[in-house]
Amino acid sequence: MRDTVLFLVSFVALFVGRAVAQEEAQRLELTGWRYTLEAPADGWMSSTFDDSDWQTGEAGFGTAGTPGARIGTVWRSSDLWIRRMQSLGRPPAKPALLVHHDEDAEIFVDGERVARLRGYTTEYVVVPLEGDAVSLKAGEHLVAAHCRQTGGGQYLDVHLIDAERPYHMPPRQAFDSPLTTPWGELITEDNVWPEYPRPQLVRSQWTNLNGDWDYAITGLEAKQPTEWAGSILVPFCIESELSGVGRLLEPHEALWYRRTFEATPLPGQRTRLNFEAVDYRCEVFVNGRSVGSHVGGSLPFSMDVSEALQHGENVVVVRVEDETGGWQLRGKQTLSPGGIWYTRVSGIWQTVWLEEVPARSIADLDIETDIATGTIVLRAPRRGEPIPGERLRARVSHQGEVLAMAEGRHALVLELDEPRLWSPGDPFLYDIEVELLDKGDAVVDRVTSYTGLREVGWIEDASGDWRFTLNGEEIFHWGPLDQGWWPDGLLTPPSDEALVFEIDFLKRAGFNMVRKHIKIEPRRYYAHCDRMGLLVWQDQPSGGVSPKWTRMAPDPEDASWEREAHEQYLRELDGMIDALDHFPSIVVWVPFNEAWGQHATLEVGRWLVARDRTRLVNVASGGNFWPVGHVADQHAYPHPAFPLDDARFDAFIKVVGEFGGHGWPVPDHVWDPSRNNWGYGGLPETVDEFEARFRRSIEILLDLKSKGIAGAVYTQTTDVEGEINGLLTYDRRVEKIPAARLHEITAPLSK
Repeated sequence: MRDTVLFLVSFVALFVGRAVAQEEAQRLELTGWRYTLEAPADGWMSSTFDDSDWQTGEAGFGTAGTPGARIGTVWRSSDLWIRRMQSLGRPPAKPALLVHHDEDAEIFVDGERVARLRGYTTEYVVVPLEGDAVSLKAGEHLVAAHCRQTGGGQYLDVHLIDAERPYHMPPRQAFDSPLTTPWGELITEDNVWPEYPRPQLVRSQWTNLNGDWDYAITGLEAKQPTEWAGSILVPFCIESELSGVGRLLEPHEALWYRRTFEATPLPGQRTRLNFEAVDYRCEVFVNGRSVGSHVGGSLPFSMDVSEALQHGENVVVVRVEDETGGWQLRGKQTLSPGGIWYTRVSGIWQTVWLEEVPARSIADLDIETDIATGTIVLRAPRRGEPIPGERLRARVSHQGEVLAMAEGRHALVLELDEPRLWSPGDPFLYDIEVELLDKGDAVVDRVTSYTGLREVGWIEDASGDWRFTLNGEEIFHWGPLDQGWWPDGLLTPPSDEALVFEIDFLKRAGFNMVRKHIKIEPRRYYAHCDRMGLLVWQDQPSGGVSPKWTRMAPDPEDASWEREAHEQYLRELDGMIDALDHFPSIVVWVPFNEAWGQHATLEVGRWLVARDRTRLVNVASGGNFWPVGHVADQHAYPHPAFPLDDARFDAFIKVVGEFGGHGWPVPDHVWDPSRNNWGYGGLPETVDEFEARFRRSIEILLDLKSKGIAGAVYTQTTDVEGEINGLLTYDRRVEKIPAARLHEITAPLSK
């Protein structure tokens, strides 16, 4: 985008969906335009002009990645001419244009030029009309425009509006890519995500509510709909192909879900309704009664719906709002996808399920391990009224053989005679069974779980550099940046098998770690990492206001956040840790990345170090660097680098938290062939050059390792939308470099 000065006479900005005096909003139409890329004859803007040989396309016109763009038709040439008829239901009190242009544009109404706009905008703006256009009448009007573009992004869309009335932009479909994954092709209502979703606390009695639900979209002020737009396949978000809808939810809209389920409430039992993730803000109703609400798009939550249940058929309704902006933590989601920012994800996007539990039940398991003593300390917080004389009984076993047992009212200590430690090379796990007993030894509640014995630390080597340790031994952390996006499910993996495939590929490729980037996965993902032996750096999803990105420079900046926004950030950060601290594979927390939403860094870092002393803290991957936590993390593209001579980092573990990003487009496996698909450092001419660039990055990394670098993250596991810098294609069908060869190339890193 150019640094042109935006010039608009009588410019007025107006945000989509704002309320004005309770008047009904103007609902702008998503109608087709006639357009041409060749200079037309004189009079092209008049109503008598014959445009029958022009093409037909849907607004807006432009290229993906242009800020604020809503692409309906791709336009890449230097000039564009468009025309269409727009109907006004009543004379506008204050006629205006709603326009987004990049760059210079001339706009005509009924053959008369009404605006000449210079430069570019980064969002839709309102331009009041003057002169004869002020007297626009109800009925049909010809709107025509010409836009010229010289470099960078480009875009054009125009509407006639009444500036005194609120308006809503027309609904849009998400981009319809031809890419699918092998697992997505096999999904039906009957087999969609059937697995138990909470592997760290398992009960046998549960009901999966994934499958077809009714859905509807309304304005934010609307009551529960009585008519439904169709069916949506839960748990896939409404924007995804696998949902069966593929429609973008706008910030001024509410998304509603509805389905029925059978229930037989029993005395002494409670029914809990569980959501693994709903983005972003929701309220839940059962049989017309509100049973709770939740804020936070990436976290699991649970509600006791017992009082709202009835025998037989029950109805659950979920109302969702998702503005994908403001202070909301949203990770890589954006209203205008392009570059490193991707399609929005709204509503239910992980498993929904019911669980029958006793009135007094085990709510959670807190497990601590000590590799020096071979002990497992287990606590089981409970919910419901206490039972007189209640106590806990726990067993630790492997392949059915009981290895330790303990009973007690509070913390249980289980001692293992010959403890076997967990590591990527030997991901050994112990099974755990916990029972809640009454005073007569009757089992009130029973859950199963597992754990791995491991200890995360850091140690100074002979050269004075700090290194990661696992179980007291030095280990070089080597993994990919993994964003967890899918062409058919977006943030929702198409299946559990797809997760296993991806982790298996990373293991075969020689990685011992993965950086889960700006996304929290379904909890089963981390259980697979535990079982298969893959260390995890876990990012917190980002959002909110950001400071200037100064990377590793001295005198870093923090953004200023409102108190309530900061408190919500901490609630979601604490919620992430609470949901994931069970999993031994997670060894590093990453609350900030490249200054996105970075604020109160010292406070957040100190809080996090104290919150979980069993893991390390990389407070700001890629900066802004503040002296807190355990890690100093530099990003460098395309080849790795680190300011090793700067003494400010000597007290920290030094890592290259992102590098590489070498791109290679595989024909027929690109998400959108029409866009500017890219990789860092430009695209190579051949696949051999692609591999040579990768090899050169590894050579440089090996040298950095010898000079004190303790870990590195290669960008990235897969292509994502317009980024074609993955080791796998976006559809996971092609290994750009075979896993065995990747392992061979990178093997020296583990020596």
